[in-house]
Amino acid sequence: MEIVSDSKNQELVRFGNYFLGILNDLKRRPVDAAEELNISLEEIMDIIEGRKEISSEIITRATKIWAINFRDFYLIQDDCPNGVKIMRAEESAKSSRIMERGGLPYYEYRDTAMSSVSLFRPEWIEELCVVDDNDPNNPAVQWNNGHFQHQVTYFIGDVNFYYIGEDGEKKVAIMNTGDSNYGTPFRPHSFATRKNAKKNGLILALTYGNQLAADTQQELSAIGEELGMPYWLDFTSRKKAFGALFNFHRKCASLSFEEITKRTGIDKQKLIQFEDGLEIPSYETITTLAKSMNVNSRDLLPPDTIEDKVIIQHHNESPSWYYPESTKAYKIVELSHSRNLPFSKAFEFSILKNNDDEFDLQVGLHQYIYNVGDENIQLNWQIKNSVNHDQLKPGDSAYIKPNVSHNFRGDGRLMVLRIAGRVAGDAQRELSHLEQHDANRAISETSMWFDPQGKH
Repeated sequence: MEIVSDSKNQELVRFGNYFLGILNDLKRRPVDAAEELNISLEEIMDIIEGRKEISSEIITRATKIWAINFRDFYLIQDDCPNGVKIMRAEESAKSSRIMERGGLPYYEYRDTAMSSVSLFRPEWIEELCVVDDNDPNNPAVQWNNGHFQHQVTYFIGDVNFYYIGEDGEKKVAIMNTGDSNYGTPFRPHSFATRKNAKKNGLILALTYGNQLAADTQQELSAIGEELGMPYWLDFTSRKKAFGALFNFHRKCASLSFEEITKRTGIDKQKLIQFEDGLEIPSYETITTLAKSMNVNSRDLLPPDTIEDKVIIQHHNESPSWYYPESTKAYKIVELSHSRNLPFSKAFEFSILKNNDDEFDLQVGLHQYIYNVGDENIQLNWQIKNSVNHDQLKPGDSAYIKPNVSHNFRGDGRLMVLRIAGRVAGDAQRELSHLEQHDANRAISETSMWFDPQGKH
């Protein structure tokens, strides 16, 4: 008899709940699914109740008869059941690989803490190329073509950062320990160590996916370029951004200018001006327009500001504060960030308390942690009513799941990056519009959509 581990049991139960949700969405009772998939009702119930793993043959059959994809049957693997996943500096060093560019060693890459639960792809990179000037056109500098991931970079040592400015020209930023930058996807860039540095420069290249990653990217790929590109709206100015959003929602609702004028009393020519990106209406008018199209005001609001695609933040110019106010356990320095990614937040934490039992941090975002200091830091956390302790040594990195109560204690420095993943933002708003009990079902479905015995 096969012995099933507790972790596998948990995964089977999790899949069973998820599979029941698929059947509910397809409006199939277990008996209907069994008949259509040509298997017994007993086998269907074993899958739903977490006693048996679904076979690849059943999945293949299901994708042929139902409008679902293979990937709909594969859950995100939880490789972090205890809430925290740590990668030691020694383990990171074993992943070392030298990347050549232009026929010469250019970077040494190492992995740092990653989890299959999150969209982090963080890298430790040593700059093996040494430049003897700060010329952005230095021929020794080898540029990449940009990549799909967002990137927050934390600098350690004497590093030159090369990027393309808003004017399309090559630029160089002189970066030192604690400096940081944020770059949007697909921006060509490069890094090099400056001459006379005591040792090669390092960067933490913290790349990550956001709302365009995973299922969204898959959907765009399936729709294709011709049908997918109309989703790109012109956000090159605030006026154009409002006009594009107004046009998008107006057409989605199949509303003519005449009909919106009828509903709002706003002159047709004024509406055309709005849509042509010539004027941004007042917030009161935006609210009126939103109501006429049955959307929320926020759906029509343009960005507060049009940011540069590359944002550079020097450590000595960064805002800093103490947290919490009552204990001042941490001094926090805000690193480079984009207002267009409100759930992406980068910090440098200086740990100021040696020990106590208070869990003073709980964050609804995925967190990446790297010990950039010279001292060990104690990480304490609580999950499933169990308190856990571990140490982050210099060069160690960690991933922390959202909403885990935790603290850091000791005397050192951490680099912290928090990102939304798949939930924070619009998905969180959608979840929050449900009743609390219904939100529980959205997370883990345990009921059929109707009671076969009847319900009054």
